[in-house]
Amino acid sequence: MRAFCIFFLITLLPLRAEKNDAHLSLKLEVERAIKLGNNYLLRNANPNGSWSDEEHPALTALALTALQRSPKPLTSEQKDIVARGYRWLISNQKEDGGIYTEGLATYNTATSIMALLASENADYYSAILRARAFLIGQQTDWGKAGESDNRFDGGIGYGGTYEHSDMSNTHLALEAIYHTKRLALDTSDKQPTLDWDSALQFISRCQNLTITNDQEWASDDAEEKGGFVYFPGDSKAGEKPLKDNTTALRSYGSMSYAGLLSLIFADLGENDPRVNSVLEWLAENFSVEENPGMKHQGLYYYYQAMAKALAASGQHQLITNEGKTIDWRTQLGAQLVSVQKPDGSWINETSRWWENDPILVTCYAVLALEQLHATM
Repeated sequence: MRAFCIFFLITLLPLRAEKNDAHLSLKLEVERAIKLGNNYLLRNANPNGSWSDEEHPALTALALTALQRSPKPLTSEQKDIVARGYRWLISNQKEDGGIYTEGLATYNTATSIMALLASENADYYSAILRARAFLIGQQTDWGKAGESDNRFDGGIGYGGTYEHSDMSNTHLALEAIYHTKRLALDTSDKQPTLDWDSALQFISRCQNLTITNDQEWASDDAEEKGGFVYFPGDSKAGEKPLKDNTTALRSYGSMSYAGLLSLIFADLGENDPRVNSVLEWLAENFSVEENPGMKHQGLYYYYQAMAKALAASGQHQLITNEGKTIDWRTQLGAQLVSVQKPDGSWINETSRWWENDPILVTCYAVLALEQLHATM
């Protein structure tokens, strides 16, 4: 069984770069788009070091990560802007270790950890470990003695905002926890551990796959099998009536890539049925024109999740059931380059999930392109 190649641009290579003339021209276009995007971010930093809405440190964290992962070195002036951003970000760490202001503690903390890790600055290691411990503490267990497991147990939610776990927060938290485990092992301070078995159970309960999902709503309908939903019993893509008078929750693109990443972080190999099934669903529903099942909602989140997940899974290409080969890197790279604005930004005309904020969307696009660039 071939091992997965884990996504981590800081210390590990993702999907191994190929010497491929077919990608050379696109690689140069991608480099230019990254430069323009990062220059847009640099021009739009707030004077105090933050980016966009100061109530959400994740926005600053995403910008910092995009700038740190640039394939071209930053100038001294640009490094000063980045340093100011890190000072602002770390100033938002709370006594409990989380990095947030008032809400969305998991999302803000997990994204901030990845930014701090991208700095490769040992001065932040203590802060990273405190934030990591905070995230692990967000893993849910609503079960009580003598009662059956709660369907949300093992997952991670927003952090006090909503009383449920979900695939979006879970995969972001697992990403940060997974990529900081080396730091946790190297420190002499006792660190908490995540219950990975429980996390995997929650992940499985978000997938349309009856052999591994014990929830009644799970379906093996041909169009939904293998894909993921938002949380057990709820899909942002809605429901689908079936011929037997039951309904299936529709699988959709962004959560299916989040699900694939989560399975990889849980150390499942590609022969596991959960991994095979989601890869099949992603191949059959591949698109760079829309977030499958959601049209343009969450489109740039989807692009970033796609780049991370397919690189981490080692997929140079996707292959459909009919044998069609999909060069996802070429299609995704060309799409992102083609829709970049003249000022270097990107924007989603569909505003759901904050994607009318050019800072957020530009971060998503640049991070997706940087992931692609590392594999070309």
